[in-house]
Amino acid sequence: MVKVFITDDHEMYLEGLALLLDKQEGIKVTGTALSATELLQKLPEIDADILLLDVYLPDLDEEELLQKIRAMRPTQKIVYLTMLRGTRYVHKLMKHGIQGYILKNASVAELNVALNKVQDGEVYFCKEVNIGDQDDDFRSTIIIEDKDINAILSKRELQVLRLICDEFNNAEIAAKLFLSVSTVETHRKNLISKLGVNNTVGLVKFAVKHMLVD
Repeated sequence: MVKVFITDDHEMYLEGLALLLDKQEGIKVTGTALSATELLQKLPEIDADILLLDVYLPDLDEEELLQKIRAMRPTQKIVYLTMLRGTRYVHKLMKHGIQGYILKNASVAELNVALNKVQDGEVYFCKEVNIGDQDDDFRSTIIIEDKDINAILSKRELQVLRLICDEFNNAEIAAKLFLSVSTVETHRKNLISKLGVNNTVGLVKFAVKHMLVD
């Protein structure tokens, strides 16, 4: 029996996935959380072989969350189930010893196989991501389906992105959106991280490619 604890900030998806997995032979969902904060609060009492996490939880950076989990439970098995493709995220998470990475469009059968492999001491990374060696200069833009953009970027992040594309600087964006400059800087950094680009030019190219700006 593989005991799984799921964390995802989309409540309907979380509830549906928990019900679906609980019906699979040999899998038992022992609990759920809607945020990184809730997961960490529950972690000392969680009875689970595997933590099944979404990459983007808005209340805590993914690497900081992994560090906190490892500090509390160093040998905990962790598998990511996410919409984010691309090796930039995968390699960053692999540094923290994750055991798996699966896309949310995977079949239930594939997820079942992945969880059982991880439970047996193996790792499972879906074929859509490349986990081969990368050099220091390696960069890989995340591939995001157009229909997924609103699920990955918040409304505020989209506003900031569009203003960046209109050539406004951080101070000007802060004034337009009634935010602090530091908050705008944080949004800019989050956009770069989420979209797998290196700089402002990459953000603009992404926005144009996905028709987020005129």
